[in-house]
Amino acid sequence: MNFIHPLADVAECSIGDGTKIWQFVVILKGATIGRDCNICAQTLIEGDVIIGDRVTVKSGVQLWNGTRLSDDVFVGPNVTFTNDSYPRSKAYPDEFLGITVQSRASIGANATVLPGICIGEGAMVGAGAVVTKDIPPRALVIGNPARILRYLEE
Repeated sequence: MNFIHPLADVAECSIGDGTKIWQFVVILKGATIGRDCNICAQTLIEGDVIIGDRVTVKSGVQLWNGTRLSDDVFVGPNVTFTNDSYPRSKAYPDEFLGITVQSRASIGANATVLPGICIGEGAMVGAGAVVTKDIPPRALVIGNPARILRYLEE
C-alpha cells in the first residue's frame, strides 16, 4: 500500500508498493518509482526518471529527465542534479544527459552533480561536493571539484 500526501501532485506514473510520497512533491507523467521508497517534501521528478527500490530522496531535490537511481540509493536534502552541459534560456539540447547513481550510493546534502555523471555502487558523495567526473564504486569523495578521499569497506 502506498501513501501519497493529498498535497502532492502525482501524474500518471508507476509507483511501487510501500512507497511514501510527501506534501508538495510533483511527479510528472511517465516516471517510474520502485517499492518502499521515501520521496520527501518539495521534490520534483520529471517523466523520464527511473528510481529503484528502497530509495530515499530528501526534501528540495529535482530529478530531471534521464536520471536513474538504482536500489538503496540515498539522496540528501537539496542535492542538485543537472542534465544540460550548456544551459541557455529557450535553447535546448537535442538530448539531455542523465545522471546514473548505482546501488547503495549516497549523496550528501547540497552536493551538485553535473550532467552525464555515473556515481558508482556503494560510493559516498560528501555534503556540498561538486561532482564533475564519474565516481568509482565505494569511493568517498569530497570538495569542489570532488576528489577521492578514500575507499569504503563493503
